[in-house]
Amino acid sequence: MTDDLVIDVHDLHKSYGARKVVDGLTMAVRAGEICGFLGANGSGKTTTIRMLCGLVKPSGGGGTCLGLDIIRDAPRIRLQVGYMTQRFSFYEDLTVGENLDFVAAVYEIDNRHAAVKAIIDRMGLADRADQLAGQLSGGWKQRLALAACVLHKPKLLLLDEPTAGVDAKARREFWDLIHDMAADGLTVLVSTHYMDEAERCGRIVYLSDGKLVVQGTPDEVAKGSGLVTLAATGPNLDHVAKALRGMVGVESAAVFGSALHIAGMDRSALEAATRSVDPALVWREVPPGLEDVFIHMLSQT
Repeated sequence: MTDDLVIDVHDLHKSYGARKVVDGLTMAVRAGEICGFLGANGSGKTTTIRMLCGLVKPSGGGGTCLGLDIIRDAPRIRLQVGYMTQRFSFYEDLTVGENLDFVAAVYEIDNRHAAVKAIIDRMGLADRADQLAGQLSGGWKQRLALAACVLHKPKLLLLDEPTAGVDAKARREFWDLIHDMAADGLTVLVSTHYMDEAERCGRIVYLSDGKLVVQGTPDEVAKGSGLVTLAATGPNLDHVAKALRGMVGVESAAVFGSALHIAGMDRSALEAATRSVDPALVWREVPPGLEDVFIHMLSQT
């Protein structure tokens, strides 16, 4: 294993009976990196995360996590990893402070009181330390879950759709915390469906049906897609988008605020489609966004 690779797995497989959930996945994540893990529901993201931290045994393949074998050293890996699941999994009838104290006891952390106070302060939970966890909003529950995951100072943080169902402000604050911790050297693998979150990752990995489709920086993935994206502003964009959908060469047509974006692989076909609608619209080529790219990828699988 290369010294700076925190995750280094090769040809990972996981099947349940005849159903292949992960199919030949090879991926690596470097120390201090925030790696976005993307793909549709059922693409194998959660199963992969659970294999990495030793909760699920691969059907084939292998590799290392934190320099430890993901099969033989699973118990040791779990002690050094923070894993935040999709579902809030703490005691709703305990306060924020009591939940964190319980986690500190499980990990046998020295000077529990000081450790809990420090993480409460760092996560901005001081005003809610005595509030029952069940009374927290979705955003504050996620912040409590994140605090619990890093309380034992893990070297790797695995986040499975951590901001699903929380508002935009809470999502941004949550990601600011992730970047702050990455700046201190923590490595993060995070699955997400939000394209603005994917764009905040240093690198992204996209799965489809358990197979690796593409990986790289957000810019590399967008530029390497070969996708052509045209944009226009003007009146009646919703009607224009509806007319364009289904035309030859138009893979997607969507309105973003005051602009209409269309995307496809065939430049000539796209341009021909634009000439068939309102001639008052002025079209220009724009770089493809990640949302355009992933809609394209979904259409190919």
